[in-house]
Amino acid sequence: MSSFGIYTLANDAVYDQLVALLNSIEVNVSPDISVCVIPYDERLERVKPEVDSRANVTLFDNRESIQRWEDFATQVWAAHPAAKKKAITRPPWGKGHHRRFAAFDGQFETFVFYDADSLAMKSVEDVLEKLDAYDFVFDDWEHKKSIDSAALNIPLIEESGIYKEEHIRPKLHCSSFFGSKQGIFDERELSLLKEQLIEREEIAWVSRWWDDAFLFNYMTLRCDRPLYNFTLSPNGQDRTGNCADADPFVNIDQVLYNEQGLKPIHRIHYMNYSSKDFAKLCKGEDVDICYKDIFLYYRFMKQPDQKPKQLKSPSLFVKTNQKLQKFVQKIKELSAS
Repeated sequence: MSSFGIYTLANDAVYDQLVALLNSIEVNVSPDISVCVIPYDERLERVKPEVDSRANVTLFDNRESIQRWEDFATQVWAAHPAAKKKAITRPPWGKGHHRRFAAFDGQFETFVFYDADSLAMKSVEDVLEKLDAYDFVFDDWEHKKSIDSAALNIPLIEESGIYKEEHIRPKLHCSSFFGSKQGIFDERELSLLKEQLIEREEIAWVSRWWDDAFLFNYMTLRCDRPLYNFTLSPNGQDRTGNCADADPFVNIDQVLYNEQGLKPIHRIHYMNYSSKDFAKLCKGEDVDICYKDIFLYYRFMKQPDQKPKQLKSPSLFVKTNQKLQKFVQKIKELSAS
């Protein structure tokens, strides 16, 4: 058992992103830190050799834990009001995203979780310091979202008389980056949450069907453990952006800083970009991804000779074919829902 480590969630589809993340952790967090990769699914032909090639990286192998969280997701989402509405489409990613919660059953007594579509940009010592006083540590701006976009149905929760908006809002967060501790959400606690979600129909508090991040918000709210978000810090140096497609950053020696004030950021999150786009980028296609140069730097940090020398725009035929493939995929997803 290790006192501290890092988790991520990956499979072969995000191989390029996983390599870039691992390299960024090695350079910007620590070369000696232990990292455990939780398998998103069983597509691991490329992931396993990569894990084996790194001294401090392992593959999460607690199948019982993975099954526990998949069962939990299946059961609670089946009780969601959206499950009874055929017109609402279930997201295509299924149970895989919920496997991130296996981190609570893992080998590290305290840990930080990074989504694979991220790059680490600085030490996590400040997260560890906060974990001395808090059970969950986040760094995102979900609490600023409007009532209509929030992870939890705030008006419905207020009707219950249990929480007011001023209690709920500062506890809203995402699931792409967080620090926490081993043993939270054990069998007893998960059973209680399941009872509340299903028997008391509190699953309706969760705004979007089959969204692991939104469900995580319910779990952290209802367990009533102390939670800290750096974006609510009284220290302005702690309040930064983190999204590649939304926030402006400055690159200094292959490390990104918040443009306003050049404040250090924990990570850059490439949310809203497809893993297929990153695969194309790594093959030399000039894909429209913000901060793609720094991604390519970390992706090929250990293999500079394999890094594309020049990015080329796809031909009109390729662009048309890609649009057609996206259209066909969308039709398949709608048909399967």
